[in-house]
Amino acid sequence: MTNPKLEVLTPQNSQLIIIDQQPQMAFGVQSIDRQVLKNNVVALAKAAKVFRIPTTITTVETQSFSGFTYPELLDVFPDHKLLERTSMNSWDDQKVRDALAANGRKKVVVAGLWTEVCNTTFALCAMLEGDYEIYMVADASGGTSKDAHDYSMQRMIQAGVVPVTWQQVMLEWQRDWARRETYDAVMAIAKEHSGAYGMGVDYAYTMVHKAPQRTNEQHELLAAVPAK
Repeated sequence: MTNPKLEVLTPQNSQLIIIDQQPQMAFGVQSIDRQVLKNNVVALAKAAKVFRIPTTITTVETQSFSGFTYPELLDVFPDHKLLERTSMNSWDDQKVRDALAANGRKKVVVAGLWTEVCNTTFALCAMLEGDYEIYMVADASGGTSKDAHDYSMQRMIQAGVVPVTWQQVMLEWQRDWARRETYDAVMAIAKEHSGAYGMGVDYAYTMVHKAPQRTNEQHELLAAVPAK
């Protein structure tokens, strides 16, 4: 294949890294509503769990500055080891490089804070030094201003980063609605995290297809897919 970026993301060829999704970092985000940001990051993490995507979670200066990773995110991956760093650039940390290499997949999906610092430096170095393909989840990342986010995305795109959104990634992993082993879990994520589209799914189930209305407890049970 002359251009590996023509190959779509699949559960077999991609991995995910979540960078510095911590409250102090989120406080500085101005490019996206912060509650929407958290919603999108958690949705992406749930999708990764459903499709058994190898996932790395890295944090920076947790105790001294940034605070602990969102509890909603930790709930998705309760047994994951968090890779703590001091460097703004995750690529500078050997633990992070080792984790990515151990997963053995060159397509790296990235959701992090801030776009203009941690995301950009990681992406450029991972492509240059690690020969990775970077897929930057624009709506699960945020910058300190709209300009900071947008121009950083443009800089990365010019360097070869592929811009994506969280729902795009999830549906690319699903690819075919006939894949029943993940269908219900994907629909559960959509209903909880996809806004009006999720409401539409609920409406279609109950009003068009006459499915019984689900309780919240049933919804949570449906979404609880064990991680690999």
